[in-house]
Amino acid sequence: MARALKKYEEFNITMGRDLTPKYKRSRREGVDLHPDLDKTGTAKSPLSRKAYHPGVHGPRGMRRKISSYGTQLREKQKAKRMYGILEKQFRNYYEKAIKTEGDTGAVILGMLESRLDNVVYRLGFAKTRPAARQMVSHGHIQINGKKTNVPSCFVPVGAKISVIERVAKSLRFTEGTKAINRTTASWLTVKGSEATVVAAPDIEEPKTLIDVRRIVEFYSR
Repeated sequence: MARALKKYEEFNITMGRDLTPKYKRSRREGVDLHPDLDKTGTAKSPLSRKAYHPGVHGPRGMRRKISSYGTQLREKQKAKRMYGILEKQFRNYYEKAIKTEGDTGAVILGMLESRLDNVVYRLGFAKTRPAARQMVSHGHIQINGKKTNVPSCFVPVGAKISVIERVAKSLRFTEGTKAINRTTASWLTVKGSEATVVAAPDIEEPKTLIDVRRIVEFYSR
């Protein structure tokens, strides 16, 4: 069953993007993957699920108990969807992590948190990670004064992140950042449209949402 679901989810990935509806992804993973989106007036909840499978035959039986493989798969899919990356890149993170000294799971989370698009999101420069990814892809972000358009770019401790002047002075950016009600991560300092990475990423928050141990088990099978 889990393998069939994996094939179905891969079918919805086109040209490097997951085209599955946002709320459907959240319900599938059991966690709100887009907590910053305004859900006022929306018809569906991002988390409410029925106790049976979809379709005409669904109500005849309850949901099946998920296997160990299925549990591991779900944690991997949740992490991928939360950070907006696809399978090949995610596996590359795992391959790098097992060659790095320290706890493999913690290393993976550290790598994910150090991505430029995630740093931009954590700084409050964008409302969601997809929006942060778009800012980077459009060349609106600089690292140490140098423009980059690679969302997966690794941001080291000590790096200075800034929004290009044209965007930083725009009304859309200034009003948008004011509307974002999110505390800046403890390992980042921000002043206006400029920020600095002052420490290694704190992975305690993502650890509450992702059981990274199961992800390691999935790839080490």
